[in-house]
Amino acid sequence: MFRALSVVLARPAGKVRTCVLVVLLAGTGVAILELVREQTGTPGFFVGLGLALLPVAPLMAAFRWLGRAAPAPWQQLLFCCGWGACTAALIAILANSFATEWIAGATADPAHADTLGSVAIAPVVEESAKAAALLLVFAFRRRHFTGPADGFVVAGFTATGFAFTENILYLGNAFGEDLADGTGVLDSVTAATFFVRIVLSPFAHPLFTVLTGLGFGAAALSARRSRRFALPLLGLGAAMCAHALWNSSSRFGEYGFYVVYGSVMVPVFALLVWLAVWIRRRRLRAVARELAEYAAAGWLAPAEVPALASMPARSLARSLARRSGGRAAGRAVARYEEDATALALLRNRARRGGPAGEPDFAGRERELLGLLWLRRATAGPALVRAAVLEELLPPWPGPLPASGGAAAPTAAGLPAPRRAAPTPEAAPGLRRSGPWRSATPAGPPSNRPCALPGADGGR
Repeated sequence: MFRALSVVLARPAGKVRTCVLVVLLAGTGVAILELVREQTGTPGFFVGLGLALLPVAPLMAAFRWLGRAAPAPWQQLLFCCGWGACTAALIAILANSFATEWIAGATADPAHADTLGSVAIAPVVEESAKAAALLLVFAFRRRHFTGPADGFVVAGFTATGFAFTENILYLGNAFGEDLADGTGVLDSVTAATFFVRIVLSPFAHPLFTVLTGLGFGAAALSARRSRRFALPLLGLGAAMCAHALWNSSSRFGEYGFYVVYGSVMVPVFALLVWLAVWIRRRRLRAVARELAEYAAAGWLAPAEVPALASMPARSLARSLARRSGGRAAGRAVARYEEDATALALLRNRARRGGPAGEPDFAGRERELLGLLWLRRATAGPALVRAAVLEELLPPWPGPLPASGGAAAPTAAGLPAPRRAAPTPEAAPGLRRSGPWRSATPAGPPSNRPCALPGADGGR
């Protein structure tokens, strides 16, 4: 299904798709802000807007930190945040209002309708609306959706945008009540709402949607089609259940909110923080392991591998390049680091998923190797020096090898590595049959890029 949708939606030019998305987000953004302003009043809207902005930057920085090992394009992250703040919020407010009014009319019990709407309707509607952004990225930007870490980041940005708009509504309404009653600041509903939503639980919506993101991330690593459908649905179901439990906490008595917060929300949040750090470290270990294969084949200097697997060393390499070659050199090193990480994760997914997981491995590998070679003369020395300064290298018996060798490009446009590509036995884990036939240039092994483990080497 995803492949068929990709073919259909890939027909318009990239600029046309971008314009359509911008118009969609802008239209829904204007509509949702006007709806919120009508409900809160103009003074309440601006007060809510100012207070709701406070947790946005820290949350974005936290999720961006998690994805720094293989950063997603900013355009994609801004789309997810915009979808959550504009489109998902508009869908949620319209659907929730309609459902609550319908239930109240059918049962003639407005109180029951509000309870049922917040516990049963809102979690389903809101989590589904946010999950739509993850589905779009998963279906049409699979190159940038490679595992649970990407699911974390995409879900986090989407939920941060959604929580921002929802906080404007809640804080604006609270300020309107205080303004009408003439309540003091410390005893105001606005202060209580701010404490609960901004201080105690700014992570609530991201926590729910991250469960959906983990489902999509696990699906991205699975080679079975059934799991690719089941795992996102499982994550979405978990997000809905957690959201429903959170919304129902105030119905559990006077201290129900604090019981749910202390016994469920805080432990789950701590578990997800630990999981996020573990996923980040695991991704960096995979980068080191896979790039070692390319270093053995001569595509990278051995000293570059530990630097590329260390975030402090990467940052230092960019700084060193900027000092010696200006901003252009710093950007070249940053792109080199991103392409090397993408290459390592591509190989790691191919190793785990088999032919069905990465049918275009050879073509994508060739593309990334070519991009690395174009920037290696600038990025290689900076990374080697960063590895030395960060003390990432074992004691070296002699001088470090040159990182930007002068090997001449092959006739196919890719440079020749210093040694033969790894044999399939050097990196077991993939079968030797099927479409895993390397698209490397003809000739001796020394003229080939690092072949996929398990490839036959033919065309």
